[in-house]
Amino acid sequence: MEPDQDGPEPDEEAPTPPAPPAPSGIDLARTMLAQARADAKSKGIRAGQRKAVRRGDVSGQPRSGSHPDDRDPQPLGRAVERLVAERGWETEVAVGGVIGRWDLIVGAEVAAHCAPETYADTVLTVRADSTAWATQVRLLAPALVARLNAECGDGSVTSVHVLGPGRPSWRKGALHVRGRGPRDTYG
Repeated sequence: MEPDQDGPEPDEEAPTPPAPPAPSGIDLARTMLAQARADAKSKGIRAGQRKAVRRGDVSGQPRSGSHPDDRDPQPLGRAVERLVAERGWETEVAVGGVIGRWDLIVGAEVAAHCAPETYADTVLTVRADSTAWATQVRLLAPALVARLNAECGDGSVTSVHVLGPGRPSWRKGALHVRGRGPRDTYG
């Protein structure tokens, strides 16, 4: 008997082609890229469209890219200005600047004899080194208020309270005798 020309004999098995080797290197990268493109296409994302998200960022905010952003390092002056604006310290900062430039605002002669002490509720308290200078500054108070409002902004200083020099304490030590004390007036 002759073997059939139609197919192999039942006793013999047909040789199976060897399985292709698993992709590696560049072939693996191409396969993964093709798979990623197919996944993106099925989700409706076009080629070249990116949705980059920072690692660990659960809010899904996109990256800032090359343009400036609030997360970039900021100059110290800009950060301080933002802090002052957020806290509402504009008036206090302006008055602090005036106190720092006191001698330029009131003049060197007046600044040599009086100095600002406190600022609270639009009232600036100034202490003079003698009663004569305290009287002089009281007379200059309306002009001083106008000048301070020009520097700080309108309404930031409504009045100037002038204090005379502090009087000395005659109490020395823990024990003392009550009485009139010295017969001189101070202030």
